[in-house]
Amino acid sequence: MVTLSTHDPTLFKGTASYYARYRPPYPNTLFEVLSERFNLNGQGRLLDLGCGTGHIAIPLSDRFQEVVGVDPQPEMLREARKEAEAFGASNITWVEQSAELFSSSQGFFKLVTIGDAFCWMKKELVLERCYDLLSDDGGLAIVYTNRSFWKSTEIWKQKTVEVIKKWLGEERRAGTSNRSAYSTTETSAKDLLAQSSFARVAKQKLEFKHYWNIDKIIGYLYSTSFCSREFLGDRVTQFEEDLNATLIEVVPSGEFIETIPLTIHLAWKR
Repeated sequence: MVTLSTHDPTLFKGTASYYARYRPPYPNTLFEVLSERFNLNGQGRLLDLGCGTGHIAIPLSDRFQEVVGVDPQPEMLREARKEAEAFGASNITWVEQSAELFSSSQGFFKLVTIGDAFCWMKKELVLERCYDLLSDDGGLAIVYTNRSFWKSTEIWKQKTVEVIKKWLGEERRAGTSNRSAYSTTETSAKDLLAQSSFARVAKQKLEFKHYWNIDKIIGYLYSTSFCSREFLGDRVTQFEEDLNATLIEVVPSGEFIETIPLTIHLAWKR
């Protein structure tokens, strides 16, 4: 039997509340670009695959009649419901399912969006599903942000990774599968879309600034698959003290500014 989903239920265990609070939100310019490129006008339906806590689905909710957010993690969906209620978005349905298994029995959509979760998906299969789920005038947007701590040349990020390795080991971890090799989402999306059934594809680059302090950095780390509190266990306090001391040595103010590149891969069915 072929396995349709690569989902590891422990991948983001215990991270959802941190994910909702500390992940840098997408900039308004992203949603403006999507509105312009796909002629969003308050009509039709949006499908957000790998929706997490709703960072795309919620801000776009007022540009559609109906929104469906899909994620395999029930913890993420619980936080997404809270976030949607606080935002006043009452037109979103949250579905606990992997992107690979979501089917056209749920109807068709004007736009399908996928954020950074694309790297965890069976990409070819998901792109086929997206094509089938779209109405004839519909499109797909894969949003990729490069906020990696692991490959950054910024000293404060390099020092953060040094502390993580000190407490969790040299190999980057992710769930019980302990995966350390991460695929390059941007390259995969570009190449796979070019080979797909979509009639037209395009790419657009943006960037935005995010302002960090040490508490926000720690909260962000706890939102990840590689540095969750689950991994640290009873060493949380020591880890936080170590990271705080290390970063204060780098920037005594404890305040950091990051410019985050963002790439949008766009595709149209017709």
